[in-house]
Amino acid sequence: MLIATGPDWDRRIFRLQVLAEAGARLRFADTWAEAEPHSPHALALLANVRAFRAMIAGPNRGQAQMDEAWATCCAALDVWPQDVAPLVVMLALLRTHAPDRSTLSHVWKEIKQRDPWNREAHHEVVTYLFARNHGAHGEAMWWAEEQVAIAPKGLPIAVLPLVVLAEAHRCRQEQDQDSYGLMIHPWVDCPLIEPVLERWWRYRAPHPHAGFADDANYLAHALSFANRHHEAQEVFDAIGPYATHIPWTYCGRPRELFLRHRAWAYSPPARRRR
Repeated sequence: MLIATGPDWDRRIFRLQVLAEAGARLRFADTWAEAEPHSPHALALLANVRAFRAMIAGPNRGQAQMDEAWATCCAALDVWPQDVAPLVVMLALLRTHAPDRSTLSHVWKEIKQRDPWNREAHHEVVTYLFARNHGAHGEAMWWAEEQVAIAPKGLPIAVLPLVVLAEAHRCRQEQDQDSYGLMIHPWVDCPLIEPVLERWWRYRAPHPHAGFADDANYLAHALSFANRHHEAQEVFDAIGPYATHIPWTYCGRPRELFLRHRAWAYSPPARRRR
């Protein structure tokens, strides 16, 4: 499967992540890399698996696993220098274990040379800049909006500000549980929605990218909570049954919220029950 994916970095990274999540507590990636130590696919998968293990261990206990995963990324790049997947793993490791801005800049530069608008890499950097990691909400939003401004139309990079907004909402709820009610949210009259529609949704490629469900759910969520249910209908159509836990869980019970807002999107306004 990975060989057939070729240099479609978007799908290669997605497939490696799915395989690695399944293999983090198993041994098939280790066995494959031992059997084929010069396979870029085996090494890339093992790098992802070891990164997952380091994240499961956490920043305090996972340093040894992080070093092991980093070394595997370097080995994978030695075999296939053009591969973007190990570099994205490095971003994830930096986000989890090391607030090292200079190394982050170096890895980011390497990715930009290979695949300048890689979706997953952009999400890793913006997550690195979250307040719960190594940055601040304002910094993360500034970086996200800058990337949207310079990205070509039709790319899901435009969703990044909605990701930052949802994270800021989650963080504020966590910090102010007593004074910050669920009915207070930042999507009403939200100026960040229109750029997503204008720069991605209306110009998106006919063949969805690998992370389409995640990005489309962010947009459907924002339109729904902005009370723009009629516009959300097209997004729910494209999502189909592929609801995602985030960002719906940031505003309540995700399954109930998704089904309720999807029903409103397909119902005339007069018939909606709140």
